[in-house]
Amino acid sequence: MADDLFKALADPTRRTILDELAEQSGQTLFEICSRLSMKHRLGISRQGVSQHLAVLEAAGLVETRREGRYKYHDLNTAPLRQITERWPLPDPSGPEETPS
Repeated sequence: MADDLFKALADPTRRTILDELAEQSGQTLFEICSRLSMKHRLGISRQGVSQHLAVLEAAGLVETRREGRYKYHDLNTAPLRQITERWPLPDPSGPEETPS
C-alpha cells in the first residue's frame, strides 16, 4: 500500500479539501480556496492549497481535468478501497461462535 495515501490523509487541511470535493466535485482552485476561506476560516494561500492538491493528486485521491483555461479537481475514492481491502472487517452475517 502506498505511503503517500496515508501521508495525504494525515493532514487536516487535506482532509477538509477532500470533504469539500466530496460535497461538490469538479471545483477549480479558486473555488476550493474560496470555500476553505469562507466556510472553514482557513487562511491559506492559493499556492498552499495548490501544494495540498498536488499531494492529494500524487496519492490518487484527486484527479484533474482541463477545460479551456480552467483546471477542475474531482474526488477519487478508489485508493481508499486499498485500506478496506488490507484490513477487512469480519463478515457480520457469518456463523456465530458459541462459548465453550
